[in-house]
Amino acid sequence: MATPVFLTIDTELMWRHHATDLSADTVVARSLEPAGVGVTWQLERLRAHGLKACFFVDPLPARLYGMNAIAPTVGAILAAGQEVQLHLHPNWVGAAVGDRGQAHGAFELVDLSRQEQQDLLGEARDLLRAAGAPDPVAFRAGSYSANDTTLDALAALGFAYDSSHNGAHHPWPSAITLPPELIAPIAHRGLVELPVTTIAIPGGGRRHFQICALSATEMRAALAHAAANDHAAVTIVSHGFELANRQGTRANRIHVRRFEALCATLAAHADTLPTTHFRDRPALRLGQDDRPLPASPLRTRWRQVEQLWSNMVEERAA
Repeated sequence: MATPVFLTIDTELMWRHHATDLSADTVVARSLEPAGVGVTWQLERLRAHGLKACFFVDPLPARLYGMNAIAPTVGAILAAGQEVQLHLHPNWVGAAVGDRGQAHGAFELVDLSRQEQQDLLGEARDLLRAAGAPDPVAFRAGSYSANDTTLDALAALGFAYDSSHNGAHHPWPSAITLPPELIAPIAHRGLVELPVTTIAIPGGGRRHFQICALSATEMRAALAHAAANDHAAVTIVSHGFELANRQGTRANRIHVRRFEALCATLAAHADTLPTTHFRDRPALRLGQDDRPLPASPLRTRWRQVEQLWSNMVEERAA
């Protein structure tokens, strides 16, 4: 039986660029199209490999920078045949252009009350609609910061899926009351929760399946493990800005290679690991006891060496 893959890309304006008081155009460019490896480039690579991806878009920065900061990217994603779902970082509430990040709302959604969460989620959904997106059916919280209160609010707003549970960041700020080792989709509080896939690491911890968090070797091994063990789903995370350095001024070659390797692997195994959209409402096997890829000291050590190179060389500003 095939294991559906949710290839997700969190797409947002970056707070650190806002806080350094860059111009609005620069904040948008370095967040969404940094160094020629942003959303447009990623859409092209997805097209070339015949893959589906979900872009979780945070529309709240439109409060500061206007709808034109978000709408063109939403339009490009939809025109490319990919889907747009809702993402949210609540710290944009109360911020203003030129304040250098001094004014802001709560950085974690879990710090808000039920009504505050529902009101903010409703506002963000409406902003996403105004940017040209269809009604969203899926959500991921910024920093994976969600709790059962978040899910109750989402269910009340008519959402069908959440993908905020991340065992590598549990119990805070990923605070949904599900086991940290859970990686299979499950019905929870009126929604289907699609946890971010994790792998085990030496020492008993876990690391989530994100482009900047796993090596290409670890990603290939995690996908092979999921297919071989008939997992119910795989949920992968990337970001619109993640393939560039932190300043958004040059490509991070290691992360670009990882993205390319991931796309090639998924394309080569499309029969057993087909990419899918939330809007397709794929039939999911809920509540399976899927287990993460076991720890490998060799894979972990190679990733640590690669990450050291990335931090010392690839992350330097041009």
